Amino acid sequence: MKFRTFFNIFTLIVGAIAISTVSLWVGKLAYSWLPPQAAAESHLIDDLFSFLVTLGAFIFLGVTVVLMYSLLFHRADKNDWSDGPHIEGNITLEVVWTAIPIFLVFWIAGYSYQIYEQMGIQGPTALGHLHNPMEMKSAYAATDDEGGVIAAEPSEKIDVIAKQWAWVFHYPDKNVTSTELHLPSDRRVHLALHSQDVLHGFYIPAFRLKQDIVPNQTIDFEFTPIREGEYRLTDSQYSGTYFATMEANVVVESPEDYQKWLTKVATHKPMPAYNQAAAEYAQSSSQPVKTGWETVAPAAAPLVNYPG
Repeated sequence: MKFRTFFNIFTLIVGAIAISTVSLWVGKLAYSWLPPQAAAESHLIDDLFSFLVTLGAFIFLGVTVVLMYSLLFHRADKNDWSDGPHIEGNITLEVVWTAIPIFLVFWIAGYSYQIYEQMGIQGPTALGHLHNPMEMKSAYAATDDEGGVIAAEPSEKIDVIAKQWAWVFHYPDKNVTSTELHLPSDRRVHLALHSQDVLHGFYIPAFRLKQDIVPNQTIDFEFTPIREGEYRLTDSQYSGTYFATMEANVVVESPEDYQKWLTKVATHKPMPAYNQAAAEYAQSSSQPVKTGWETVAPAAAPLVNYPG
């Protein structure tokens, strides 16, 4: 009897260590499931995602291993059709398995809210108070590759206009407009988000940033791009029939190349930008036989210095 008790305890300890090790490995592996970290704030979300994957893997493996162990070592003997032993409820066990999930839920909620606060994303409560200014001041101190803190004050201020169905970016310093968002690497960026019609969502997966844009409001949003390259901006909110076409390129380049681009584009005369939603709407409207359902006509193609 003592040997069996010792064996069960030993098996439990070894199993817990094995499950914990595998769960931690899966959690580390989860970092590779996401796009490259292109903004300083990206690792905050990635750490949270890895934590949730680790916890989920531990619970899944723990339940699966206990189930398999019970099937292998606690099966009824062959031709044993008798009833199992009568077991009364165990108050201590019930309290434990109720308290643990409650603790985990509060742990996840607290950690998630901490990330939420550090990134300064405007949630539904803040957006609901329309008489208050909507300003995001991230508490996160971005650092460069050498560990130095990047200046908290934004070096670039850009106006972002969302409408059905196009993105327009205005650079006040040079009075330049573009349908392609250009950003300097390793520089704090301040975006003023506007919507001209309905609710839109500013979402760049590589930056791990998503912010709702409320009509008739200006929402200030800050972050720090850290990885040069081309990324994709999409509308995370359903904004009507052609919302899937509401995308834009995001180009992160060195500060020198960024300034060169601004200077060059400032010499261009404004021209109509290609708009896929407007093109699809015009094509469907010109067909002799109407198909599909009625939809709102897309806004006119914006006039920009750089159509992308």
